[in-house]
Amino acid sequence: MAEAEGGPDMVSFRELARRLVADGIVERITHQRVSQISREDPEHFPPVVPIGRSKAVDYRLAAPYFRTRITRPGWRTDLKGKPETEA
Repeated sequence: MAEAEGGPDMVSFRELARRLVADGIVERITHQRVSQISREDPEHFPPVVPIGRSKAVDYRLAAPYFRTRITRPGWRTDLKGKPETEA
């Protein structure tokens, strides 16, 4: 895990997904889902840095984002629309 001081702990979306599961922050997630979340919530998702064809994010910013993120497993937006609490 990152130390309290120093520079950012930049990780690819694939590594971010692996670490979120390994650290017990989420039960499971794929790098594709991380990418989707980054596109759907650009206001709150930590800044994304393109590195070649990959994208990276600072783990020290991403971990708290995923800890506090409200999930709605199984919410059918195609049938129900977006939940009222989301803007």
